[in-house]
Amino acid sequence: MTMEVAWFGALCDDDYEFLGVPDPALASSWEHCSDIVRTADRNGFDNVLLPSGYALGIDTVAFASAIATHTENIKLLVAVRMGEMHLPQLARQLATIDQISGGRLNINIISSDIPGEKLESAPRYQRTAEWMHVLRALLNGESVDFHGDFVDLAIDPPRVRTVSGNCPPLYFGGFSEPAKETAAAHADVFLTWPDTVASVAATVEDMRERAERHGRELRYGLRSHVIVRETEAEARTAADRLVSRLDPETGEAIRGKSLDAASVGVQRQSALRGDADDAGYAEANLWTGVGRARSGAGAAIVGDPDQVAAKLQAYQEVGVEAFILSGYPHIAECGLFAEHVLPRLDHAPLR
Repeated sequence: MTMEVAWFGALCDDDYEFLGVPDPALASSWEHCSDIVRTADRNGFDNVLLPSGYALGIDTVAFASAIATHTENIKLLVAVRMGEMHLPQLARQLATIDQISGGRLNINIISSDIPGEKLESAPRYQRTAEWMHVLRALLNGESVDFHGDFVDLAIDPPRVRTVSGNCPPLYFGGFSEPAKETAAAHADVFLTWPDTVASVAATVEDMRERAERHGRELRYGLRSHVIVRETEAEARTAADRLVSRLDPETGEAIRGKSLDAASVGVQRQSALRGDADDAGYAEANLWTGVGRARSGAGAAIVGDPDQVAAKLQAYQEVGVEAFILSGYPHIAECGLFAEHVLPRLDHAPLR
């Protein structure tokens, strides 16, 4: 099974030399983030996640439309928060980005709270499900006559269409019951955060069963950090150096900034960190130290090139097809991974 290997655009003020120590040169900006994406494109990555934040970083949709003209091969996994924009406008923007990029758009569906508003989990995922259903229809070029709890819309699709004429793949992650059911019914690629291989295998099997009940099949992805060096000892030293200037109060403040800081997925990352050994390893080559200053994906695959490749292949063997990776600083680690690991992997963009 060919895997998709993606990098991370760090649009949400999430780039450091020392975790938790801000560096103006690494702050999210057009100049810095476009350098990251162009580097990933030159290095042969299949896809790049462009994350979405409100209090953090720069706007994803605006950035994606610009970086599409500065890249050649890499797909753009554009994160959009359901409910944040006018739905027909969002469909038109995404179709336009797909045209600008020559058909290189993928869509990462975000179901966190809208800035300034709060919803309980069940209605928030109901809103997400309705948005995903209608967004897919509009991007498929279909007229919509939908009247739900959150979407009340009768409209023809925008004239602008994607290059393929169809909705690009919808990537989506979430660990609560409403999130999993929403993914099973509406997503194309279900994303999970770093965990033990056995736990990821259990998640994949659970989601397969849920999707089957909806008469559907999903693909599966893993969002993780990575630290690769020529030897395992050097990789572990690099991991320790990354958190060497982090104090607990700063880490807690960073974790609390995100709109999904109290989600079930974040709680699982905290539990994984709590179960790790004294050096922060939950199992061989899976280091949880990143989660000390990050609310989302909170672990890294750490090791020499063979170990990192073997770990990715272990996840692949339990059903993961897509990997969204990142490392600190993002440009430097992108180069290291591309040099040492990417040639060991059979990879290509998901279609």
